[in-house]
Amino acid sequence: MENLLRAALIDWLRADPQLQNINAIEEESPLSASPPWLGIAASGSADWSVKDRRGREIRIALELESRADEPAADADFVEAIESRIAAFPREQADFQLVSSQFLRARSERRPNNLRGALLEYRFRLLEPITE
Repeated sequence: MENLLRAALIDWLRADPQLQNINAIEEESPLSASPPWLGIAASGSADWSVKDRRGREIRIALELESRADEPAADADFVEAIESRIAAFPREQADFQLVSSQFLRARSERRPNNLRGALLEYRFRLLEPITE
């Protein structure tokens, strides 16, 4: 379910008009995109099954890299990413999203006038009900 969530989340983020100014939104750090770009920095999952269905608790860390002098320069991108994830549809073709929760964020200044932001989330999923 982890890979299914990763793919659905990237597609969901790519479709957001507020994120169209991000040069690349990829499953991993893009190799050749110039900033700003967004990618999944890491993910991991654990069992979260119930009596009648398999489930997973999945943690995903998203990394936004931008180029700016000011600490607040990428705040609009971060806010748009957070809003988009909060609106992620619960019913998906391959799983049901039971809950999503923002866990933590970290921002840093990097060499060569780059800025980095890391956003970590927890998603709890169940497999679809089969009849």
